[in-house]
Amino acid sequence: MDNRIPPPLVATLFGLLIWLAASSLPGTLDLAVEWRIGLSLVVLFAGAAICLAGLISFRRAHTTVNPLKPKTASALVRSGVYRYTRNPMYLGFATALTAWSIYLAWPPGLLGVLGFVVYMNRFQIGPEERALGGLFGADFTQYCSQVRRWL
Repeated sequence: MDNRIPPPLVATLFGLLIWLAASSLPGTLDLAVEWRIGLSLVVLFAGAAICLAGLISFRRAHTTVNPLKPKTASALVRSGVYRYTRNPMYLGFATALTAWSIYLAWPPGLLGVLGFVVYMNRFQIGPEERALGGLFGADFTQYCSQVRRWL
């Protein structure tokens, strides 16, 4: 399963699981729809901005954005948002899932966000980092020691 499911699909599946659980399990907050929509949109836009910043940094470096083929990377990107997080696109997806939980007014949905992070660490980020370590050696090791995986 390593590196085989596109991360946007993984995020969508976790979003679906959160929605299914929220519709069948207790824990929904009594929060006005205006507040839910407003707060979830703010969080969603923040997540989208983080994802977009990652994409822009990759494009500027003229390297692949395909997370299923990390061995095709042509540059180690350290600029832009990559100075603060090694995985801004995945962080953006996790932020979007948080927005979804807010919209559903279902705090246990944050467990789904945690599940997404755990899944990504194991099945996506781990294999990516092994491939990038093989490509960029000591430069990648140094980068990992300077910049956190998520935040």
